[in-house]
Amino acid sequence: MLAVLRQVQGEYKARFERQLNHPVAKVWAMLTDNEQLKKWFSELHVDDLREGGVIKFDMQDGTFEEMAILELKDQSVLAYTWGEDQVRFELYPEAEGCRLVLVEKIHVLTDHTPKDLAGWHVCLDVIEALLEEKMIESRESVWEKRYKEYSQLVELLQKSC
Repeated sequence: MLAVLRQVQGEYKARFERQLNHPVAKVWAMLTDNEQLKKWFSELHVDDLREGGVIKFDMQDGTFEEMAILELKDQSVLAYTWGEDQVRFELYPEAEGCRLVLVEKIHVLTDHTPKDLAGWHVCLDVIEALLEEKMIESRESVWEKRYKEYSQLVELLQKSC
């Protein structure tokens, strides 16, 4: 299911939601433990896991972008800067595992927005596959499909604003 993308008070929010058949602690580790994190987003590295701490993004050219951790509630909320935007992961325990919500606050829609949205979508697919001990054969082909869908979604939202 695609993220819900809407305009909110002059900005935009993309909301992804996944039901996972795994406990909060296991999903939290996927988001915060560097050994788990590198399996689904190898460019990210938690440098200092605390509110006010830092997550580093490896630019693959020898440099790193530092992203500030804006909010951290153990086993519940992880929010950090993402360029001029923000990402927020929320975990909610449920009887059969947990619900993972990812909200990206987007300052301005750009040509890059559908790429980011497709990327987050694939990341969530990969987290789910890893937890289920399955593999996604081609992240790139899944990304291509999602990119087309998110391009259409962004275009529709831009037309309606």
